[in-house]
Amino acid sequence: MTLLSYAYRIASNFVFLGLVYFSLNFLERYEQRATVAILVLVYAAMHAFSALRSFYFFQRIERLEGETRRLATAAGEGPNSAASRKQIIGDVTELRHAGEIKAYIDLFFLALVILLCIAKIVTS
Repeated sequence: MTLLSYAYRIASNFVFLGLVYFSLNFLERYEQRATVAILVLVYAAMHAFSALRSFYFFQRIERLEGETRRLATAAGEGPNSAASRKQIIGDVTELRHAGEIKAYIDLFFLALVILLCIAKIVTS
């Protein structure tokens, strides 16, 4: 299921990249093309900022995972609670890692969109 979510993220970002590419190429007047490129550039910059901010969130989750592991070993409540706690920590680690990979995919495609927009603004 994780690979399917990565494939969906790649496909949706690729469709967005294609939409931006074709919309910028079909506009013939420079003013229109520059206006659309600037609007897409603003959207991509806001989305990239949001993706970069999510890394701060993932870093906090990673710190909480370490603290939970440390407290779990110190508490030593029993084998049943330790096994369930390890399962929960493993699930959170897996979800955090998947979120980081998705953020990297988003940032890659947003960088391509930003480069495309800048290229269309600079060239006439």
